[in-house]
Amino acid sequence: MAPASDVPGVGAGDPDGLDRLWSPDRLPYMQGENRPAHDDAGDECPFCRAPDVDDEQGLVVARSAQAYAVLNLYPYNTGHLMVCPYRHVASYVDLTHEELVQVAELTQQGIRALRDAFGPQGFNVGMNQGTAGGAGISAHLHQHVVPRWGGDTNFMPVVGRTKVLPQSLADSRAVVAAAWPTT
Repeated sequence: MAPASDVPGVGAGDPDGLDRLWSPDRLPYMQGENRPAHDDAGDECPFCRAPDVDDEQGLVVARSAQAYAVLNLYPYNTGHLMVCPYRHVASYVDLTHEELVQVAELTQQGIRALRDAFGPQGFNVGMNQGTAGGAGISAHLHQHVVPRWGGDTNFMPVVGRTKVLPQSLADSRAVVAAAWPTT
């Protein structure tokens, strides 16, 4: 077989009939930006930094005494949020009782807020423990709450490895924060 550079329409810059939707903002995440290099990350940990800045800048939508909810900087879907304890802890089994309860309560409140804000048809809720378990940031526990709609996994992420989000993070944060239950 001829090398790609010798095949008509396959060389660099040659038209191939495909339309492309570029998502360059994903590249820094794929290359490890905002991921702590080790478990004792200190200032490197984005989940330790986020609650220490203004809520809008940190994308924080709600807080309790031991945990907080924050929009995912690299969301799978509009409204994708995460619930984190303030304490830098990696394992679910190492949460205190108070942290465990507050993570669970914020998760419930997040689902309610996302239902009111966006009307999703379903949710993925869960956490990945450890790098081998799929955690992008394994050093600081975080539970994902991802709103889902029928057909939201279409050809873009499956074939194009790109996710199209119809709303900016700042706008999503404002909508979710406004819809957060005040219980």
